[in-house]
Amino acid sequence: MNYGERISELRERRGWTQEELANSVGITRAALSHYEKNRRKPDFDTLTRLADRFNVSIDYLIGRTTEEKAVLDSAARDFVDDLELSDEDILQRFNLTVDGRKLTEEEARRFIAFVRMERSMK
Repeated sequence: MNYGERISELRERRGWTQEELANSVGITRAALSHYEKNRRKPDFDTLTRLADRFNVSIDYLIGRTTEEKAVLDSAARDFVDDLELSDEDILQRFNLTVDGRKLTEEEARRFIAFVRMERSMK
């Protein structure tokens, strides 16, 4: 099942109109219609709001899993919540790739810097 079918199915299961769901997540009914018909992909913020509204995981919404809710045990949740890696840790622990090619160290540093700059602007 693709994301559009998932969104439509979840909405209909709850008995909501497109207008009701769209208003509750802050998008237009037309945008929701485009998502449900797979004409347009929702951005991350919209996916997050839809997942929260439906009380499901984003992975479920986009069809990566058939489990509606991803459940982390408390130890895993605490670890993830406290996870903060330095640039060096990230570069040493992870192989960052784009388009199937590993980023050079300089590209990875610029990528990290870009994310930090973008976050600071919000």
